[in-house]
Amino acid sequence: MLLFRFATGILLIGVLAALLLNVDISAVLSALNKVSPGHLMAGLVLVQVQIVVSAVRWQFTARRLSFSLSFLHAVREYYVATAVNQLAPGGIAGDALRAFRLRHGQSGGLKRSAKTVVFERLSGQLSFFLLFAAGVFFWPLLPGGSAMPGGMLLPAAIGLAGTMAVLVVVVMRYRGFGRELGAVFVRHYAWAVQASLSITVVLAYVALFMLASHAVGAPLPPVSALTIVPASLLVMLVPTGLGGWGTREAAAAALWPLAGYGAADGVAASLVYGALALVGALPGIAILLLTRGLSETPVAGNAAQTETAGHDESRA
Repeated sequence: MLLFRFATGILLIGVLAALLLNVDISAVLSALNKVSPGHLMAGLVLVQVQIVVSAVRWQFTARRLSFSLSFLHAVREYYVATAVNQLAPGGIAGDALRAFRLRHGQSGGLKRSAKTVVFERLSGQLSFFLLFAAGVFFWPLLPGGSAMPGGMLLPAAIGLAGTMAVLVVVVMRYRGFGRELGAVFVRHYAWAVQASLSITVVLAYVALFMLASHAVGAPLPPVSALTIVPASLLVMLVPTGLGGWGTREAAAAALWPLAGYGAADGVAASLVYGALALVGALPGIAILLLTRGLSETPVAGNAAQTETAGHDESRA
Protein backbone atom coordinates (compact mmCIF):
# COMPACT_ATOMS: atom_id res chain seq x y z
CA MET A 1 0.00 0.00 0.00
CA LEU A 2 2.84 2.37 0.84
CA LEU A 3 4.53 1.59 -2.49
CA PHE A 4 1.26 2.23 -4.33
CA ARG A 5 0.81 5.61 -2.65
CA PHE A 6 4.39 6.53 -3.46
CA ALA A 7 3.89 5.54 -7.12
CA THR A 8 0.67 7.53 -7.46
CA GLY A 9 2.32 10.52 -5.81
CA ILE A 10 5.19 10.40 -8.30
CA LEU A 11 2.66 10.08 -11.13
CA LEU A 12 0.79 13.15 -9.95
CA ILE A 13 4.00 15.17 -9.67
CA GLY A 14 4.89 14.15 -13.22
CA VAL A 15 1.45 15.13 -14.50
CA LEU A 16 1.63 18.55 -12.84
CA ALA A 17 5.14 19.14 -14.16
CA ALA A 18 4.02 18.28 -17.70
CA LEU A 19 1.10 20.71 -17.37
CA LEU A 20 3.33 23.55 -16.21
CA LEU A 21 5.80 22.93 -19.03
CA ASN A 22 3.31 22.52 -21.88
CA VAL A 23 0.40 24.82 -21.02
CA ASP A 24 0.44 28.62 -21.25
CA ILE A 25 -0.47 29.67 -17.71
CA SER A 26 -1.26 33.23 -18.80
CA ALA A 27 -3.78 31.84 -21.30
CA VAL A 28 -5.37 29.77 -18.53
CA LEU A 29 -5.71 32.85 -16.33
CA SER A 30 -7.17 34.82 -19.23
CA ALA A 31 -9.78 32.11 -19.79
CA LEU A 32 -10.66 32.04 -16.10
CA ASN A 33 -11.32 35.80 -16.18
CA LYS A 34 -14.23 35.15 -18.58
CA VAL A 35 -16.26 33.23 -15.99
CA SER A 36 -19.46 35.07 -15.11
CA PRO A 37 -21.56 34.97 -11.92
CA GLY A 38 -24.37 33.40 -13.94
CA HIS A 39 -22.15 30.47 -14.89
CA LEU A 40 -21.12 30.02 -11.27
CA MET A 41 -24.70 30.00 -10.00
CA ALA A 42 -25.85 27.55 -12.66
CA GLY A 43 -22.89 25.29 -11.89
CA LEU A 44 -23.59 25.27 -8.16
CA VAL A 45 -27.21 24.31 -8.89
CA LEU A 46 -26.01 21.36 -10.98
CA VAL A 47 -23.80 20.20 -8.09
CA GLN A 48 -26.83 20.18 -5.79
CA VAL A 49 -28.72 18.11 -8.35
CA GLN A 50 -25.85 15.61 -8.43
CA ILE A 51 -25.78 15.25 -4.66
CA VAL A 52 -29.52 15.13 -3.99
CA VAL A 53 -30.33 12.68 -6.80
CA SER A 54 -27.40 10.49 -5.72
CA ALA A 55 -28.82 10.53 -2.18
CA VAL A 56 -32.20 9.43 -3.53
CA ARG A 57 -30.45 6.58 -5.34
CA TRP A 58 -28.75 5.59 -2.09
CA GLN A 59 -32.02 5.68 -0.18
CA PHE A 60 -33.69 3.50 -2.82
CA THR A 61 -30.76 1.05 -2.76
CA ALA A 62 -30.81 0.88 1.04
CA ARG A 63 -34.53 0.16 1.13
CA ARG A 64 -34.06 -2.66 -1.36
CA LEU A 65 -31.60 -4.14 1.11
CA SER A 66 -34.14 -3.78 3.98
CA PHE A 67 -32.12 -0.92 5.45
CA SER A 68 -34.21 1.97 6.73
CA LEU A 69 -32.83 5.32 5.58
CA SER A 70 -34.78 8.56 5.49
CA PHE A 71 -34.47 11.02 2.62
CA LEU A 72 -33.08 13.82 4.80
CA HIS A 73 -30.52 11.52 6.40
CA ALA A 74 -29.42 10.25 2.99
CA VAL A 75 -29.01 13.80 1.67
CA ARG A 76 -27.11 14.90 4.77
CA GLU A 77 -24.66 12.01 4.63
CA TYR A 78 -24.19 12.33 0.89
CA TYR A 79 -23.14 15.94 1.32
CA VAL A 80 -20.59 14.82 3.90
CA ALA A 81 -19.28 12.00 1.69
CA THR A 82 -19.02 14.22 -1.38
CA ALA A 83 -17.10 16.91 0.49
CA VAL A 84 -14.67 14.39 1.99
CA ASN A 85 -14.12 12.75 -1.40
CA GLN A 86 -13.16 16.18 -2.76
CA LEU A 87 -10.61 16.77 -0.01
CA ALA A 88 -9.15 13.33 0.74
CA PRO A 89 -6.78 11.25 -1.41
CA GLY A 90 -8.15 8.35 -3.41
CA GLY A 91 -11.70 9.56 -3.94
CA ILE A 92 -13.38 6.91 -1.79
CA ALA A 93 -12.73 8.13 1.75
CA GLY A 94 -16.09 9.89 1.81
CA ASP A 95 -17.93 6.72 0.83
CA ALA A 96 -16.15 4.78 3.55
CA LEU A 97 -17.09 7.48 6.05
CA ARG A 98 -20.69 7.34 4.84
CA ALA A 99 -20.86 3.62 5.64
CA PHE A 100 -19.11 4.14 8.99
CA ARG A 101 -21.47 6.89 10.11
CA LEU A 102 -24.46 4.73 9.20
CA ARG A 103 -23.32 1.65 11.12
CA HIS A 104 -25.47 2.15 14.25
CA GLY A 105 -29.18 1.77 14.77
CA GLN A 106 -29.90 -1.41 12.81
CA SER A 107 -28.71 -5.00 12.85
CA GLY A 108 -25.64 -5.89 10.83
CA GLY A 109 -23.55 -2.88 11.81
CA LEU A 110 -20.83 -1.65 9.49
CA LYS A 111 -21.00 -4.67 7.17
CA ARG A 112 -24.64 -4.02 6.39
CA SER A 113 -24.33 -0.26 6.01
CA ALA A 114 -21.31 -0.76 3.74
CA LYS A 115 -23.43 -2.88 1.41
CA THR A 116 -25.79 0.02 0.80
CA VAL A 117 -22.86 2.24 -0.16
CA VAL A 118 -21.17 -0.37 -2.38
CA PHE A 119 -24.33 -1.12 -4.32
CA GLU A 120 -25.13 2.56 -4.73
CA ARG A 121 -21.66 3.35 -6.02
CA LEU A 122 -21.85 0.34 -8.34
CA SER A 123 -25.01 1.76 -9.91
CA GLY A 124 -23.27 5.06 -10.55
CA GLN A 125 -20.08 3.57 -11.97
CA LEU A 126 -21.93 1.21 -14.33
CA SER A 127 -23.98 4.06 -15.75
CA PHE A 128 -20.82 6.10 -16.28
CA PHE A 129 -19.05 3.25 -18.09
CA LEU A 130 -22.11 2.75 -20.30
CA LEU A 131 -22.09 6.43 -21.28
CA PHE A 132 -18.39 6.25 -22.04
CA ALA A 133 -18.92 3.09 -24.12
CA ALA A 134 -21.80 4.72 -26.03
CA GLY A 135 -19.48 7.50 -27.08
CA VAL A 136 -16.83 5.24 -28.61
CA PHE A 137 -18.29 5.59 -32.10
CA PHE A 138 -18.73 9.38 -31.93
CA TRP A 139 -15.11 10.45 -31.61
CA PRO A 140 -14.63 10.94 -35.39
CA LEU A 141 -17.43 13.55 -35.29
CA LEU A 142 -15.32 15.91 -33.20
CA PRO A 143 -13.90 18.96 -35.04
CA GLY A 144 -10.48 17.34 -34.64
CA GLY A 145 -11.82 14.23 -36.38
CA SER A 146 -9.88 11.87 -34.14
CA ALA A 147 -10.53 8.34 -33.00
CA MET A 148 -10.59 7.79 -29.26
CA PRO A 149 -7.07 7.89 -27.78
CA GLY A 150 -6.01 4.40 -26.74
CA GLY A 151 -4.90 5.78 -23.40
CA MET A 152 -8.53 6.58 -22.59
CA LEU A 153 -9.95 3.26 -23.75
CA LEU A 154 -7.53 1.19 -21.70
CA PRO A 155 -8.51 2.45 -18.20
CA ALA A 156 -12.19 2.22 -19.14
CA ALA A 157 -11.82 -1.37 -20.31
CA ILE A 158 -9.78 -2.34 -17.26
CA GLY A 159 -12.22 -0.66 -14.88
CA LEU A 160 -15.29 -2.27 -16.46
CA ALA A 161 -13.67 -5.70 -16.74
CA GLY A 162 -12.48 -5.52 -13.15
CA THR A 163 -15.92 -4.54 -11.89
CA MET A 164 -17.62 -7.36 -13.77
CA ALA A 165 -15.01 -9.90 -12.66
CA VAL A 166 -15.46 -8.97 -9.01
CA LEU A 167 -19.22 -9.23 -9.37
CA VAL A 168 -19.02 -12.68 -10.97
CA VAL A 169 -16.66 -14.03 -8.30
CA VAL A 170 -18.69 -12.64 -5.41
CA VAL A 171 -22.01 -13.85 -6.84
CA MET A 172 -20.63 -17.36 -7.37
CA ARG A 173 -19.20 -17.52 -3.86
CA TYR A 174 -21.95 -15.81 -1.90
CA ARG A 175 -25.48 -16.76 -2.90
CA GLY A 176 -26.91 -14.11 -0.64
CA PHE A 177 -25.04 -11.46 -2.61
CA GLY A 178 -26.71 -12.62 -5.80
CA ARG A 179 -30.14 -12.28 -4.23
CA GLU A 180 -29.29 -8.80 -2.99
CA LEU A 181 -28.00 -7.86 -6.43
CA GLY A 182 -31.33 -8.91 -7.89
CA ALA A 183 -33.29 -6.99 -5.26
CA VAL A 184 -31.29 -3.81 -5.87
CA PHE A 185 -31.09 -3.88 -9.67
CA VAL A 186 -33.74 -6.21 -11.09
CA ARG A 187 -36.88 -7.03 -9.12
CA HIS A 188 -39.98 -4.84 -9.06
CA TYR A 189 -38.65 -2.58 -11.83
CA ALA A 190 -35.58 -1.69 -9.76
CA TRP A 191 -33.59 -1.53 -12.99
CA ALA A 192 -35.78 1.30 -14.27
CA VAL A 193 -35.42 3.32 -11.07
CA GLN A 194 -31.65 2.76 -10.86
CA ALA A 195 -31.19 3.61 -14.53
CA SER A 196 -33.22 6.82 -14.37
CA LEU A 197 -31.49 8.07 -11.23
CA SER A 198 -27.98 7.15 -12.38
CA ILE A 199 -28.47 8.64 -15.84
CA THR A 200 -29.66 11.87 -14.24
CA VAL A 201 -26.55 12.00 -12.05
CA VAL A 202 -24.18 11.26 -14.92
CA LEU A 203 -25.81 13.85 -17.16
CA ALA A 204 -25.49 16.42 -14.37
CA TYR A 205 -21.74 15.70 -14.18
CA VAL A 206 -21.39 16.05 -17.95
CA ALA A 207 -23.53 19.22 -18.01
CA LEU A 208 -21.35 20.76 -15.29
CA PHE A 209 -18.19 20.21 -17.35
CA MET A 210 -19.88 21.53 -20.51
CA LEU A 211 -21.01 24.59 -18.54
CA ALA A 212 -17.50 25.11 -17.15
CA SER A 213 -16.04 25.05 -20.64
CA HIS A 214 -18.64 27.51 -21.86
CA ALA A 215 -17.82 29.74 -18.90
CA VAL A 216 -14.17 30.07 -19.97
CA GLY A 217 -15.10 30.97 -23.54
CA ALA A 218 -14.75 27.49 -25.07
CA PRO A 219 -18.28 26.19 -25.74
CA LEU A 220 -18.03 22.54 -26.64
CA PRO A 221 -19.96 20.91 -29.52
CA PRO A 222 -22.79 18.58 -28.39
CA VAL A 223 -20.82 15.48 -29.40
CA SER A 224 -18.36 16.33 -26.61
CA ALA A 225 -20.95 15.17 -24.08
CA LEU A 226 -20.34 11.62 -25.31
CA THR A 227 -16.61 11.86 -25.96
CA ILE A 228 -14.08 14.20 -24.42
CA VAL A 229 -16.10 15.12 -21.32
CA PRO A 230 -16.71 11.51 -20.15
CA ALA A 231 -13.06 10.76 -20.97
CA SER A 232 -11.89 13.67 -18.81
CA LEU A 233 -14.11 12.51 -15.96
CA LEU A 234 -12.90 8.93 -16.38
CA VAL A 235 -9.34 9.79 -15.40
CA MET A 236 -10.63 10.99 -12.03
CA LEU A 237 -10.94 7.31 -11.14
CA VAL A 238 -7.16 7.12 -11.06
CA PRO A 239 -6.37 7.33 -7.32
CA THR A 240 -3.91 10.23 -7.40
CA GLY A 241 -4.08 13.53 -5.63
CA LEU A 242 -7.27 15.03 -4.20
CA GLY A 243 -10.63 14.85 -5.92
CA GLY A 244 -9.12 14.17 -9.35
CA TRP A 245 -7.13 17.43 -9.38
CA GLY A 246 -4.17 17.24 -11.72
CA THR A 247 -5.10 14.15 -13.71
CA ARG A 248 -8.39 15.74 -14.80
CA GLU A 249 -6.61 18.90 -15.94
CA ALA A 250 -4.04 16.85 -17.85
CA ALA A 251 -6.78 14.94 -19.66
CA ALA A 252 -8.62 18.17 -20.52
CA ALA A 253 -5.41 19.73 -21.84
CA ALA A 254 -4.93 16.75 -24.15
CA LEU A 255 -8.55 16.45 -25.27
CA TRP A 256 -9.82 20.00 -25.74
CA PRO A 257 -7.74 20.51 -28.92
CA LEU A 258 -9.90 17.77 -30.48
CA ALA A 259 -12.85 20.14 -30.04
CA GLY A 260 -10.97 23.01 -31.71
CA TYR A 261 -9.69 24.75 -28.58
CA GLY A 262 -6.33 25.14 -26.93
CA ALA A 263 -4.92 23.08 -24.09
CA ALA A 264 -5.19 26.14 -21.85
CA ASP A 265 -8.97 26.22 -22.45
CA GLY A 266 -9.22 22.62 -21.33
CA VAL A 267 -7.22 23.27 -18.18
CA ALA A 268 -9.28 26.36 -17.37
CA ALA A 269 -12.55 24.48 -17.89
CA SER A 270 -11.34 21.66 -15.67
CA LEU A 271 -10.31 24.08 -12.93
CA VAL A 272 -13.74 25.73 -13.00
CA TYR A 273 -15.39 22.30 -12.90
CA GLY A 274 -13.31 21.27 -9.90
CA ALA A 275 -13.92 24.54 -8.06
CA LEU A 276 -17.68 24.33 -8.57
CA ALA A 277 -17.77 20.68 -7.45
CA LEU A 278 -15.78 21.55 -4.32
CA VAL A 279 -17.70 24.68 -3.34
CA GLY A 280 -21.03 23.00 -4.05
CA ALA A 281 -20.18 20.20 -1.63
CA LEU A 282 -18.78 22.40 1.16
CA PRO A 283 -22.04 22.25 3.18
CA GLY A 284 -20.96 18.67 3.88
CA ILE A 285 -18.01 19.92 5.95
CA ALA A 286 -20.33 22.02 8.11
CA ILE A 287 -22.65 19.03 8.53
CA LEU A 288 -19.71 16.84 9.50
CA LEU A 289 -18.53 19.29 12.16
CA LEU A 290 -22.03 19.82 13.56
CA THR A 291 -22.88 16.12 13.75
CA ARG A 292 -19.53 14.88 15.06
CA GLY A 293 -20.09 12.81 18.18
CA LEU A 294 -23.83 12.64 17.68
CA SER A 295 -25.72 9.38 17.25
CA GLU A 296 -25.83 8.45 13.59
CA THR A 297 -29.00 6.38 13.71
CA PRO A 298 -30.85 6.52 10.36
CA VAL A 299 -34.52 6.80 11.26
CA ALA A 300 -37.04 6.79 8.45
CA GLY A 301 -40.57 7.98 8.75
CA ASN A 302 -41.74 4.45 9.35
CA ALA A 303 -38.70 2.27 9.86
CA ALA A 304 -40.55 -0.89 10.75
CA GLN A 305 -42.74 -0.64 7.66
CA THR A 306 -39.73 0.05 5.43
CA GLU A 307 -37.77 -2.88 6.78
CA THR A 308 -40.74 -5.22 6.37
CA ALA A 309 -41.20 -4.03 2.80
CA GLY A 310 -37.54 -4.61 2.12
CA HIS A 311 -37.73 -8.19 3.39
CA ASP A 312 -40.75 -8.80 1.20
CA GLU A 313 -38.83 -7.45 -1.82
CA SER A 314 -35.85 -9.67 -1.05
CA ARG A 315 -38.07 -12.74 -0.92
CA ALA A 316 -39.89 -11.85 -4.13
